[in-house]
Amino acid sequence: MKLKQLEGLLGGLTQFPNPKLELEQYPTGPHIASRMLYTAENSFDDITGKVVADFGCGCGTLAVASALLDAEHVLGIDIDPQSLELAQENAADLELDIDLIWSDIKSLNFKVLPVDTVVMNPPFGTRKRGADMEFLAMGLKVASKAVYSLHKTSTREHIKRMALRGCNAISAEVLCELRYDLPHMYKFHNKKEVDIAVDLWRFVPNARR
Repeated sequence: MKLKQLEGLLGGLTQFPNPKLELEQYPTGPHIASRMLYTAENSFDDITGKVVADFGCGCGTLAVASALLDAEHVLGIDIDPQSLELAQENAADLELDIDLIWSDIKSLNFKVLPVDTVVMNPPFGTRKRGADMEFLAMGLKVASKAVYSLHKTSTREHIKRMALRGCNAISAEVLCELRYDLPHMYKFHNKKEVDIAVDLWRFVPNARR
């Protein structure tokens, strides 16, 4: 599937009608999501034929993108049941088979179904400090091949240090810097939209953990 085709299909997905601030729910736009998954597949062969888990899947954008790129099995995990309902609708609209799990990621046992690749747009940790690192640490425990994640560019050095030292990654690479178009979603937002610089990371877990 070509990049523009993938972006177009993701652009038709339903996003949060009533986002929850405490969960830092922001949509993963089709531009970023398509490039994230397209890069994971075409540069590293980490999606097609692989078991892919979308942590904090929200409305299912990254999970849907993984399925569109012919992942063998796709799991979407989220703590918010309303988001999972939307993810199910989005998958059904495109006739995709995705397993959705209502759970905190820290409560899951992935030994039953080994995961090759984890993809995620985690909370940035602005509401719950350290939430981003909780997601990353669990991703590196679960994935056997790689973790792809989005983080604020302003936190680049912190993310790299924590990934290599605290989360036991053997490599942490910024693949590219992207512009996250943050729409006006919450009452405290005073602009129609804001562009935030984010890094697309590829982390490789330590297989000897």
